[in-house]
Amino acid sequence: MTRSAFIHVQHLLGTGHVFRAAAIGHALAARGIEVTLATGNTLPSLLDTQGLNIVELPPVRALDARFKTFLTPDGREIDDAWKAARRDATLAAFQARDFDLLLTETWPFGRRPFAFEMEPLVTAARARPRPPLVAASIRDILVRKQEIRKEEEMATRALAAYDLVLVHSDPEFVKLEDSFPFADRIAHLLRYTGFAETGGSLAASEGRDGEDEVIVSCGGGAVGADLLAAAIPARALSRRAGDCTWRLLAGHDIDAETFGRLCAQAGDGIVVERARRDFTALLSRARLSASQAGYNTVLDILRAGVPSVLVPFAQIRETEQQQRADALARHGRAVSIPEKTLTPEGLAAAADEALALPRRQVEVQFGGAERAADILAEALEARG
Repeated sequence: MTRSAFIHVQHLLGTGHVFRAAAIGHALAARGIEVTLATGNTLPSLLDTQGLNIVELPPVRALDARFKTFLTPDGREIDDAWKAARRDATLAAFQARDFDLLLTETWPFGRRPFAFEMEPLVTAARARPRPPLVAASIRDILVRKQEIRKEEEMATRALAAYDLVLVHSDPEFVKLEDSFPFADRIAHLLRYTGFAETGGSLAASEGRDGEDEVIVSCGGGAVGADLLAAAIPARALSRRAGDCTWRLLAGHDIDAETFGRLCAQAGDGIVVERARRDFTALLSRARLSASQAGYNTVLDILRAGVPSVLVPFAQIRETEQQQRADALARHGRAVSIPEKTLTPEGLAAAADEALALPRRQVEVQFGGAERAADILAEALEARG
């Protein structure tokens, strides 16, 4: 009997969530489980979806890091009619077959504005005569809420409806309780998988691109243009990296006007291009990485063992990337500088400081997507 899984993912600004969900989907498929991936936003061009059944729900993105305003691809703010249509599309996709597994990415530990969709989805799963295994997939660090009742509500929802909570982290490096004050209440649901590599930047690359270069990146999403802009004059100010090529990688969601302006400002020794599938291969040959501190980027940095400058995305009330950057800095693996004080001079000084650090490997547990698939497959087997 072929088992089946329904994975729901909603990425809003960056692309890490959907890459991680797809990686788990691929790992489940490799174990003979048929996977439907329901995505709430336009899929990134670099995402490998081969072997997955893709359901494209009515797409939506966040206007900015406030996560208060949500827009359709044509720039319209979503309303109650849109929400109803989105809810109905999600339920129709889930009800298309008798799935053995429901895996929700982030929810109920985030995506609160999408409760209109997620609560009916989980309720529909639990209402079935033979309910599927219901599991949540969350990254290493959660964004703290100003109102602690909202965090308590996350735990309450998990206790009421979830069988497992997969935490894609190495607890020797980052524990859930570091960012979630109610982790003890759901301790019996938690399963640490190790860090989940996405497969989105593992392709080999031909040629010598990246060799002895500074790779400046901001993930695959729409943020990070300020870091790229600061890197252009920073090259000439760096004592330890001013003699090499600086390769700037802009996310595919950064608009064409901004990308064109970066290209026009780049002088000798600076290459500007879009994010590349072979990002990890570039890092493995680089002298230095300068980037934000997103989950996938940090994993690539740790894998490559390259010296690193981190400029954590910290707009509005974002705390997740700063906590991750602090963890790397504590292990002597990176120099972190605040986004709000970013200047070319500061970036150049941080690059020189990072290159002066002793080269250190940090032993962390990887293979999180495969371990997640093993945990889920074992749980399904135990259910009979």
